Amino acid sequence: MTRRSIEEIKARAEELANAFENYDPKSGDQDAPVPPALAVKLAAWRRDTAEHELAEAVRAAREQRMSWREVGKAIGTSGEAARQRYSASA
Repeated sequence: MTRRSIEEIKARAEELANAFENYDPKSGDQDAPVPPALAVKLAAWRRDTAEHELAEAVRAAREQRMSWREVGKAIGTSGEAARQRYSASA
């Protein structure tokens, strides 16, 4: 691995900043393929975000006295499974 000087790193950072600031989207850019590793990371981030939102929704539902049976039915599982999964956050 070649070590770069601070000046080289700064110059490259400036190039990237300029490219970003001057980027003019083209038709079809939004459909560009995503590298597989990035797609996996994005999917994992979305899953984690959805899990957090679901836990918050369950907590709010339980605060409104929704039963575990109703919570389970709403998320497609049994009330007992919902209680086991989300009781710590409710």
